[in-house]
Amino acid sequence: MDTKDTLLVLSGGMDSTTMLYEYKERIGACVNFSYGANHNAREAECARANCRHLGIELIEIDLAFMGKYFKSSLLEGADAIPEAEYAPDNIASTVVPFRNGIMLSVAAGLAQSRRLSRVMIANHGGDHEIYPDCRPSFIASMGEAIATGTGNEVQLEAPYTLLTKNDIARRGASLGVDYSLTYSCYKGGEKHCGRCATCIERRQALLAADLTPDC
Repeated sequence: MDTKDTLLVLSGGMDSTTMLYEYKERIGACVNFSYGANHNAREAECARANCRHLGIELIEIDLAFMGKYFKSSLLEGADAIPEAEYAPDNIASTVVPFRNGIMLSVAAGLAQSRRLSRVMIANHGGDHEIYPDCRPSFIASMGEAIATGTGNEVQLEAPYTLLTKNDIARRGASLGVDYSLTYSCYKGGEKHCGRCATCIERRQALLAADLTPDC
């Protein structure tokens, strides 16, 4: 019986890369989406490196229409990204409207086409306040839509939904994940800026896991 029944949405960041290594035995393929965000190219490099290392297929899908038509500071260049810790008043501009809904819809169709019965996404608890499409209620609703829309052939799983970034980093450390092959910075530069909210969160998580921070 083939146990490779899962399609993982793999950005190339810390969370989805940790999930890749934790669930590698059941992942049949990964999908990476490019939607015009500052950091997409750097993340994709990391996604490729980790999939290559594990021998797992990576499918890359261009959602350029989002960068063209949607409004978000993530789509407007490095200078548009606020520099501070996560808080609604300073990071709300980075919301990309219905991003996870769009990606999960595509992933569900891709999974069904490849006869994979699960789609996994690595949203986590630290995103709930800012990003509506990372919250448990959204995941539950999207899971129901995916199951109904695929005739119950595809199920959505999001096992990190209630975990913190620190929890995920600790889990990754125990798995031996090389976080130097992940990328987080919303500015999208060659190196992590160390000042935007994702860099600050990344540094805190690596320290919590007794790992050396890189930003």
